[in-house]
Amino acid sequence: MALLNVTDLTMSFGSLVAVNSVSFDVDPGTIVGLLGPNGAGKTTLFNCISGYYRPTAGQVYFDGSDVTGQPAYCMARKGAVRTFQVVQPLKELSVLENVLIGAFLKEKSTSKAFDIAQEVISLCHLDPYQDAMAGELPIGIKKRLEMARTLATRPKLLMLDEAMAGLTSTEVKTAVALIQKIRSSGITLLVVEHIMEAIMPIADKVVVLDGGEKIADGPPGDVIEDEQVIKAYFGEKYSRRMKEEKAHGSAFAER
Repeated sequence: MALLNVTDLTMSFGSLVAVNSVSFDVDPGTIVGLLGPNGAGKTTLFNCISGYYRPTAGQVYFDGSDVTGQPAYCMARKGAVRTFQVVQPLKELSVLENVLIGAFLKEKSTSKAFDIAQEVISLCHLDPYQDAMAGELPIGIKKRLEMARTLATRPKLLMLDEAMAGLTSTEVKTAVALIQKIRSSGITLLVVEHIMEAIMPIADKVVVLDGGEKIADGPPGDVIEDEQVIKAYFGEKYSRRMKEEKAHGSAFAER
């Protein structure tokens, strides 16, 4: 059974339909990439799933229960937590204190919460920064802190909203390795990402949005060759050229 099931989810703001009847599943223990060009509706869909928006229509099922429209704190207690594209640490608190706040969502014992925080800080390679004030950290470290704080809640599903945006190539490699390590620990991941190259190599499945609608859903190798996906990312002219090259024996996956 899917850990997360999204069925015909729609989100409208007046006459603007930001997400239009989107459906997909996330199986336990997998990494699913939610991709699309800027303005595709990825974050709006994320907000509906994670409880920050109440969808206009459709259903969200998590871990066998209908959680449609439940607020974010309820979703977090059930085990579905998220990060934000624009990081939101508590600037006047240390890295350790930020992570402890995540641990206290479910853990009442101070000593146990401290142990959880230390474990997560180590996992995210934040040991050298645990006493530093969160507001003084560079963006790459803040992104890892955001992930650490959510991991401290002991989630079943971790939803990352462009965790690699604004990072250097070295920091992207570190983030990718961390995502793989998190999956290996048994946590399922739904990753919103604009940079296709960052998530394609590690995703079990990708869902692609364009204009608020799902245009592709499947294994990365299949999706990357989908004509609608090529057109959405690279434009009509590039799509025509790729079709011409395929007709002469070229394969998009080889490029």
